[in-house]
Amino acid sequence: MATRRPPAPSPCAATVTPRRGSSRTARRGRSTTWSIASGTSPPCSTLPWRSEPVPTWLEESLPILLLLAVIGIVLNRLPRVELGHSDRYRHRRALNWLPVGLLYSFLYMGRYNLTVAKGVFEDMLDASGTPLMTNADFGTIFGVGTAVYGFSFVVNGPLTDRIGGKKALLLGGFGAAVANLAMGIVTWQGYTGNLPVLFSLLYGVNMYFQSFGAVAIVKINAPWFDVRERGVFGAIFGVLISLGIYLAFDVGKAIVDRAPVEWVFFVPAIVLGLLWLAVSILAVDRPGQAGFEDFDTGDASSGEEHLPPDPALEVFGRMFRSPIVMTIAFIEFCSGFLRQAIMQWYRTYAKAVGETGTFVYENWGMLLCCAGILGGVFAGVISDRVFGSRRGPVAAVLYAAMLVSAIVLTFLLGSPLLGPLIVFMSMCVIGVHGMLSGTASMDFGGRRNAGVAVGIIDGFVYAGTAVMAFTYGNLLPDPDQGASALDEWTAWPVAMIPVAAIGFVLARRVWHAKPQRSERARPAGEES
Repeated sequence: MATRRPPAPSPCAATVTPRRGSSRTARRGRSTTWSIASGTSPPCSTLPWRSEPVPTWLEESLPILLLLAVIGIVLNRLPRVELGHSDRYRHRRALNWLPVGLLYSFLYMGRYNLTVAKGVFEDMLDASGTPLMTNADFGTIFGVGTAVYGFSFVVNGPLTDRIGGKKALLLGGFGAAVANLAMGIVTWQGYTGNLPVLFSLLYGVNMYFQSFGAVAIVKINAPWFDVRERGVFGAIFGVLISLGIYLAFDVGKAIVDRAPVEWVFFVPAIVLGLLWLAVSILAVDRPGQAGFEDFDTGDASSGEEHLPPDPALEVFGRMFRSPIVMTIAFIEFCSGFLRQAIMQWYRTYAKAVGETGTFVYENWGMLLCCAGILGGVFAGVISDRVFGSRRGPVAAVLYAAMLVSAIVLTFLLGSPLLGPLIVFMSMCVIGVHGMLSGTASMDFGGRRNAGVAVGIIDGFVYAGTAVMAFTYGNLLPDPDQGASALDEWTAWPVAMIPVAAIGFVLARRVWHAKPQRSERARPAGEES
């Protein structure tokens, strides 16, 4: 077994009280014993709930709530793109996307909670003295889930176009809730004899249903937003992604610090169930189902609203032959590489080189959330207000910033300025992702075929993630080997430079791209 560095002193280390269910024997004919790995602190879930004057999660959430309030005020004060929508329509649209967006955020929590749980599993031993989940086990489980997620779009994109966004989101939310519930039960009952196999299966199922999320939210919102105001939706999309990341990492960590580890799976399962009910009651697929007139949104389906979805193979062929759609897909391939290069490797780098005491490291989830919110709002606002609802210029500006940042990053290894620069880069990449996957996909896929368009583009995102994982897995030092030298991490920023450069060049190619409108959009402010 690889030598592990002792972790930082934990407030939980003073008491080693086995939590309920920490020793389980002869369950279903198997003998399984869980214990805390030697040289490590027991997880905080072994301790009773502690009362604090100000809960840490609340203290860390306040800046995010304040940021959301400020952004809401700023957006409300900006001049609107006047399209004739009535106030009643705007209010109903907000009521439609709010439960949909919250469900999407909690899907993120139910996706990345595995990363949080892994931090506990690796410090617990089974009967043979092996950690319940090694880095290799986690890589296999996460790899299976990522592969399933990427390939699921081939099926779920056309399926969403057929059954509608609401049914697809309800299907995805239900399946993800059940999968998280199952992972929680496996953890709670101590089925550790073949934990990697069980989690590979259950996490793969979870990721299949997770893949409905992005497709469905775009499909639902496409008929509600004119192409000239979809930059705002791109901002909303970025905010939802950011909140989901915060829920997964910071709230998830708060859960495992205060409760048994299985609750990091149970909590998102419960909340997803509640939001499933809210979506089923409040959300509809198009304005016509809420008492308003359906209208021409000016996207690639302009003038074809009355037609059913085209055959899936025909749509795939048309999308793959579209230079604009495929350019956007390859830009998002770069986004998938860069986003996860930042999210998944910064804290690993900091831990390996001994920079765990920094503000950025300690508040990583909160800062990612704030950066993502700012990036999404910045990208959405300038797309609609400055560039006339064109998405290419925004992507080019943000990719230029990422390219310069990646170059500067190579000189900042070991510097206290590295953390803030990484946060800035995450702001840029989430802004691009929300603008292209969340907005350009519905612009150029159109309402009728938004599911296939999002499926293709998001599939490229996860292809980029897979290439990132393979690249860094071979170039960077093994985290299990303990402390490493700064020189061993030079490949981390260097590998980002060509990817950011390619993304910038491709974004410049779609600078002027915009869907053609067949007729003027009819305002949606009147009841039908």
